[in-house]
Amino acid sequence: MIRSLAVLLAAFAMLAQPARADDYPSRPVRLIVGFAAGSSGDVIARIVAHKLSDELKQSVIVEDKPGASSMVATDYVARSAKDGYTLMFATIATTINMTLLAGKAPNVEKDMTPIALVGSIPNILVVNPKLGVSDVKGLIALAKKKSDELLYGASGIGSGPHLATELFKQMAGVKMTGVLYPGSGQTAVDLIAGRIQVMFAPAPTVLGLIKDGRVKALATTEAKRSSVAPDLPTIGEDALPGYAAGLWFGILGPAGLPKPVTDKVSEATNAALKDPQLLHELQSQGLNAAGGSPEDFARLIKSETERWARVIKSMDAAKKAESPAKP
Repeated sequence: MIRSLAVLLAAFAMLAQPARADDYPSRPVRLIVGFAAGSSGDVIARIVAHKLSDELKQSVIVEDKPGASSMVATDYVARSAKDGYTLMFATIATTINMTLLAGKAPNVEKDMTPIALVGSIPNILVVNPKLGVSDVKGLIALAKKKSDELLYGASGIGSGPHLATELFKQMAGVKMTGVLYPGSGQTAVDLIAGRIQVMFAPAPTVLGLIKDGRVKALATTEAKRSSVAPDLPTIGEDALPGYAAGLWFGILGPAGLPKPVTDKVSEATNAALKDPQLLHELQSQGLNAAGGSPEDFARLIKSETERWARVIKSMDAAKKAESPAKP
């Protein structure tokens, strides 16, 4: 009896030992995506996972857990075992949720381990061709004249495109009425139909529509011109210096992930991002590959959290100012 108990305790002790880089991974790794199949995050995660499997010499399986602008997935990974077998393919929404859903969403800086930044894609500011504007300055001028008539579409409260629009409104000093949709695809359908006039969309969603002339592109949203639309100016260079609102993607693990495992996944991700075929596939999705250390990614998360917190607080303040005073 005593011997059996000793064996059992020894087994538990082995299980409790931190994961080591020399034997990790010894089984398939799950990469959790917080959005539905077919979303930009899902598509890019699957492209990256394929090459990451080669680098880690173990299967990396993408699993979608959509809900609450990726909060469901973030919470799931934050609560998972700290062994490196459940990771998250995070997006900008992960940092936005900390302010937007304060007290409900996991605190990424405390509850997660940054591993590697994969890259970013721009939003593209597009309008219905019948709107009659050809550049960002023209849209701003029109919005100031017809603030009650312009409708913009975005994929859900607190999404990257939604806050990109709100940042634009704040910096341009204009008002537009928002219409929120489950995803960017349906938003684009209504833009083409003229039910809304303005949209900030992830590049992969609208590149084909721009080429076909069904929507008109005005500018991209990152600080520098995008390789997928090099002829388009950025909003910053065209009208609003300092404006930047791209969509980034990166890999996180639960807090307390052993450093050897963190470093191994980070090194594998960086190695994958040097592969010419992978870079070609990512570029076809509008993504500019990044890479970097876990510390680099942690600094980005911190700065993004602070930046979008300021935008959200400004949104809240504006709503309160517009609300009629209660008797």
